[in-house]
Amino acid sequence: MCVVWPPKAADSRGREVISASAACILVMMKIKVLFFGVTHELTGFQQEQAEIPDGVNLDGLWDRYAARFPRLNDLSGALLLAVNQEVSNRARVLEDGDEVAFLPPVSGGTNDDYYLLTRSPIPTADLVRQQKASEDGAVVVFEGVVRNNSRGRRTLYLEYEAYEPMAVRKMKEIGAEVRRQFEIDHLGMIHRLGRLEIGETSVAIIVTSAHRRAAFGACQYAIDRLKEIVPIWKKEYFEDGSVWAEGEARGRVESNAEK
Repeated sequence: MCVVWPPKAADSRGREVISASAACILVMMKIKVLFFGVTHELTGFQQEQAEIPDGVNLDGLWDRYAARFPRLNDLSGALLLAVNQEVSNRARVLEDGDEVAFLPPVSGGTNDDYYLLTRSPIPTADLVRQQKASEDGAVVVFEGVVRNNSRGRRTLYLEYEAYEPMAVRKMKEIGAEVRRQFEIDHLGMIHRLGRLEIGETSVAIIVTSAHRRAAFGACQYAIDRLKEIVPIWKKEYFEDGSVWAEGEARGRVESNAEK
């Protein structure tokens, strides 16, 4: 952002004028950038205090570091970026004081499963690229998407909230159940919180395995169990009110406060 200094003044007719000596001052902000795994080696440091122009998004930050450290470009398709401990879309605009983490592809092994909650758009395609491995013969992805209607009423938007520590723990329990029942390589579960607009992804489950049957079965089992035991609540907003959807087996509660 460019700020004119000194500020604009008014002439005798009340019109705004800019002094001939005025200058455009670039407003800067400071963010903390963290580097893990191979990104730590490629940059030579684990963290850095970066000063960037106001209004820069994650993609702009990535471009700056890729220009400084060209070998980072080898990771471009698989690298994830997180803002304030939440995986984020690269279009996200950064704010002063943010913490950004560069998350390289995982190294392999069963401990690479992940269970996440986020208030940013879910970058499903990036997660799939990171999760796939050369030994995988199948990738199954489930995305729950916000639709524009529910039970004959036009949906405006949704809000999700969660008992977050318990939700993550329950997601990990589901992962353990999946691994006991299906021969899979990796499992990822990520659920969105906060306000979601029509067409946005609310939950994504990604399963990789050597064979499709196990991947399909594991993916369906995981989403069904998530709906049953993970403490996440959904509120649907309509033109004439709102509804708390308390789970597939527990019914719905109307809220008339907005009517």
